[in-house]
Formats: sequence, structure tokens, C-alpha cells
Amino acid sequence: MKNTDKSAFIAIVGRPNVGKSSILNRILGQKIAIVSSKPQTTRNRITGVLTEGECQFVFFDTPGMHKPKNSLGKYMVRSVNESVGGVDCCMLVVEAGREPGPTELALIDKFKSLSMPAILAINKIDMLKEKDALIKQIIEYTKLYNFDAVVPVSAQDGSGIDELLDELKNQAGEGGHYFDDDTLTDQPERVIVAEIIREKILRLCDKEIPHGTAVVIEKMKTRDNGVLDIDATIYCERDTHKRIIIGKGGAMLKKISTFARQDIERFFDCKVFLQTWVKVKEDWRNRAQILQNFGYDEKNFD
Repeated sequence: MKNTDKSAFIAIVGRPNVGKSSILNRILGQKIAIVSSKPQTTRNRITGVLTEGECQFVFFDTPGMHKPKNSLGKYMVRSVNESVGGVDCCMLVVEAGREPGPTELALIDKFKSLSMPAILAINKIDMLKEKDALIKQIIEYTKLYNFDAVVPVSAQDGSGIDELLDELKNQAGEGGHYFDDDTLTDQPERVIVAEIIREKILRLCDKEIPHGTAVVIEKMKTRDNGVLDIDATIYCERDTHKRIIIGKGGAMLKKISTFARQDIERFFDCKVFLQTWVKVKEDWRNRAQILQNFGYDEKNFD
């Protein structure tokens, strides 16, 4: 460890579907957090690590803040609150052109109670037609909180990401690096694979079905020839959902598995043989024991 090494723990927070995971993936230069157009995509607190010279950033990509409807939802909200309380800085991600709403106001109140250093990242500026709206938005937010910096960005095309990193470097304190410099994430490989499969379900299936699914990796083993064998079970809440996920003649499940396998091969840089099954566990999102079996941390339950 060099004496000049610094680190910063940063929680990425905001309402669902503002692009928190997309910003994290853009910063890291590789996808470790799943992304979809549907809100509440992230369920667990995903840790991403970026080391640039003497500075190491440890990012927590948190679930979007929302009003919970079930035990899984309560778990997600507790995960956010836990993250905000244990970091050096929070990055509040908001959508360009949108006024502060209840979620943003609640998070800002949390910052105030903790005297938390915070950076405002205004995402999706590439989608904003009226640039005057951005100036108005910046003025509104700076009245609400003394942000250390306000940075307009686009996770889509990368605009403003370098400037955002420069501001985050100001939050780093001395004390060395907590991960090896080539570490990208602390997530176990099985979690990454399960999340990749779940992303494909989110993208390919409609409405409520994706949020009623969980993916468990039953087997993950590398053959002597380097091929990675993976057995995965997709759990859903109803027989009707199971039929939709499988599709006519197995077409939808084949599509999910093919797209997932391609992403897994890119991530691990090897050939993958992926087998998937679909099973029903009714109301699993309200059953603490099942949630724990699916890998959600028990300390965030009632």
C-alpha cells in the first residue's frame, strides 16, 4: 500500500428507473448491475469497484426508493437506508427536467440528518429538449440542499461521466485501498449470473410477471475443456406466470436463456452451457424464509 492511496465509499440513490445502475455500469466500463426500462430492477445492494491510480471508489448501487408493497419491497427500502448511513458520500441521481418529488425530498432529509456530503447527478440530459429546464432544475435542487457538486450526465452516451468522477475524487480520504486494484465487484459469480438471467426476464416479459420472479443458480462448474456448466431455476408466483415465461413450445424460455448465455459468456470470457427450469413458489415475496433462501440478507427483514 502506498501512503498516498485514497478511497471513497459512495451510495448511488434515487427513485426507481432514473438510471442508477446505468451510471454505475458506465463508470466501471462494464456491466455488473442489471438494467431495464422497468422500475425497481435492482433488488440487492450491488457493489462496484473502480481504481484509478491512487484513488479507489467503492460504489453501492441501491434499489430505487419506493413505497413497499410486500416483504421484498421492505427489504429493498431498508437496504437503501442502510447504505446511506454507512458511506463517505451519496450520489443522488435524478432525471433531467423532473421536479423534486417525495422520494428526492425524503432522501435529502436523510442527508440533512446525517450531515452527509452529497453530489447531485442529473441523468438523461441527452433526452432533454429544453436546456432551460436543466438550469431551473439545478436552481430548485440547490435551494433544497448544499450539494458538494451538481453534474449533468448521460449514462447513455457517457457525457459528464469524467466530470462526475473528478468530483467524486474530492470525496476520497486517505487510508488505502480496500480491494485489489483489478477488482470490479464484490458480488459472487452466482449472484452475477442470476442477475443476468433476471435482467432478460425483465426485458422480455410483460408487466408484473418479472417482479414476481427470482433466479437461483443450482450448479456452476467448469469442465476440463473450459466450458462453464450452469443450472438455473427461475421461480415465479403463479402457474399462469410459469406458462408465460416458458412460452409456446418453450420459445420464451429459450429466448431468455440464449440472451442470458451470450451475456454470461461475455462477462466470463468462456463458453457457457446454460440450462434453465421454471418453478412456482406462491407469494414468495412475502415469505421471509424463502427470501433468505434466495439470498436476501435476513437482517433487513422485520
